[in-house]
Amino acid sequence: MSPVNGARPRHHTLSVLVENKAGVLTRVAGLFARRAYNIYSLAVAPTDDERFSRITIVVDGESVPLEQITKQLNKLINVLRIDELSPAESVERELMLATVEVTPATRSAVVGMCESYGARVLDEGDGAVTLCLDEHPDKVDGFEALLAPHGILTVQRTGRVALPRLDTPGT
Repeated sequence: MSPVNGARPRHHTLSVLVENKAGVLTRVAGLFARRAYNIYSLAVAPTDDERFSRITIVVDGESVPLEQITKQLNKLINVLRIDELSPAESVERELMLATVEVTPATRSAVVGMCESYGARVLDEGDGAVTLCLDEHPDKVDGFEALLAPHGILTVQRTGRVALPRLDTPGT
């Protein structure tokens, strides 16, 4: 999401390893709802071991006392591990699908923007194209802003996913 009035929100990204059982996501999200903390982004999927899922939760760092949330999450029985992922020490990505209006005169400009951002055209029709970009959330924000003047008909974003950076040998 784009910053408001130029102010950049400070987000905390939590990677939460949980048992892959019914109701776990509801309990985790409910913890935030009961405390009136807004979840900025939420993504969940099974890990390589189908017994576990990873939930990536992005929260506004200004309004959420992170230490309190972490303690409360740790009390949930199905939560196995919580890691805060700082932007400098993690790899973050977000996927965006967008259908954008095009005319014969603007189609090449939109396709050119895709090429410069590393996006792909997934579908083409009369008067519109559907695009895909998976990139750092800031770059996705920028690409969405560039597409806006062309007329975004619909957009879907996955929310942020993140993993810790790997240790580099010799550092």
